[in-house]
Amino acid sequence: MSNLKDMYKTLQQDPFPSDMTLTMGDQKLTFKKRTWELDGETKGLRYGENPDQPAALYELVSGGLEYDGIKFRGEGQGLVSALTEEHMIQAGKHPGKTNLTDVDNAINILQYLTAKPAAVILKHNNPCGAAWTDEGIGTALRNAFNADRIAAFGGAIVVNRPLTMEAAEVIDSAYFEVVAAPSFEEGTLDVLRKRKNLRILQIPGIVGLERFLGQPFLDIKSLMDGGMVVQFSFRNRILSAEDFIPATAEKDGSSYSARTPTKQEADDLLFAWAVEAGVTSNSVIFAKDGVTTAIGTGEQDRVGCVELAVTKARTKYADGICFDKFKMSLFELKLKALKDAQAAKDLAEIEQKAVEDKAGLKGSVLVSDGFFPFRDGVDLCMAQGITAIAQPGGSIRDHEVIQAVNEATPQVAMVFTGQRSFKH
Repeated sequence: MSNLKDMYKTLQQDPFPSDMTLTMGDQKLTFKKRTWELDGETKGLRYGENPDQPAALYELVSGGLEYDGIKFRGEGQGLVSALTEEHMIQAGKHPGKTNLTDVDNAINILQYLTAKPAAVILKHNNPCGAAWTDEGIGTALRNAFNADRIAAFGGAIVVNRPLTMEAAEVIDSAYFEVVAAPSFEEGTLDVLRKRKNLRILQIPGIVGLERFLGQPFLDIKSLMDGGMVVQFSFRNRILSAEDFIPATAEKDGSSYSARTPTKQEADDLLFAWAVEAGVTSNSVIFAKDGVTTAIGTGEQDRVGCVELAVTKARTKYADGICFDKFKMSLFELKLKALKDAQAAKDLAEIEQKAVEDKAGLKGSVLVSDGFFPFRDGVDLCMAQGITAIAQPGGSIRDHEVIQAVNEATPQVAMVFTGQRSFKH
């Protein structure tokens, strides 16, 4: 067999046509395949999800849909699908499907975070760190990176303000595959271009993403038998803290109600629920001061999702201590500890501190994309010191969950979102 590394260098010449038409009843959508002239060649997507899957990117160029009086996103609104050579400031290893879908999902999240400078770092189409702050894009990106340095390796960075030198220095400090921004401040591209394989994308349309709010796109899920499920895309109903619903329930003639969040708790719940729109379900997100502190994704049971998030948080918290103290990763310290008694002692102390400090989760809020079917998941996250929860509500055991937060000392706040945020 030839060198296995060659599979990642080989470009797939896709067999797909230059245009595509989708007809739904009497409404029609016309798409054009996106290609780029790079290095004297016409290139489409590098490949699909895996190197042996040919793939093509199509942009909607004419037509539109309207159902139940709701107009869908249509032509002239392209972002990732509208990228031209001019926007591909540096192609690096020019993009494949996963690079662009990561950027797209970050934009999906950022449409709900336009009020402040915000940054999202994604891996495998899930955010590993996200942050927003009035202190600027540099601080937002640094906070997003520090939220999970481990998962951020090789990730895609997307920001919603012009990329600053401070942000460029964060990018230059670690390995990333993609960076996308609406524009780049003077001097930043000189820093970024030093990393020849970094894909640098300018997407001016990231400015003004609020224009998409409330307007769905046609969400298509292909089935293995060749069939398709089509749906209205998710539309976030929580666009301000005032949109949360008080958590109340009735059971056997008794009424139950939870504490209302403080302003800071409500702001963090709003932020976390926005990030939740881009996370694979079942999922929960911990957040504090506009930064994700833990993200649990893709679990089959909700309590297991909380357990996963907490376990990952302990690891990345310990990694942060290790890096600050010894300028090495937790994994490197673990290898050293196998042969070095002092390193083993240092490792034990760091891991113990991560447990004692509750992985830095104390004071966080929590959002859940689905309701809590039992109070076990709530009890588990409260044990980490969270102060407020937002969840869809609607469980037959809502009263038990409200009882759980009311029994906590200090009392934990809870609100309902009135909608589920599953993403499969």
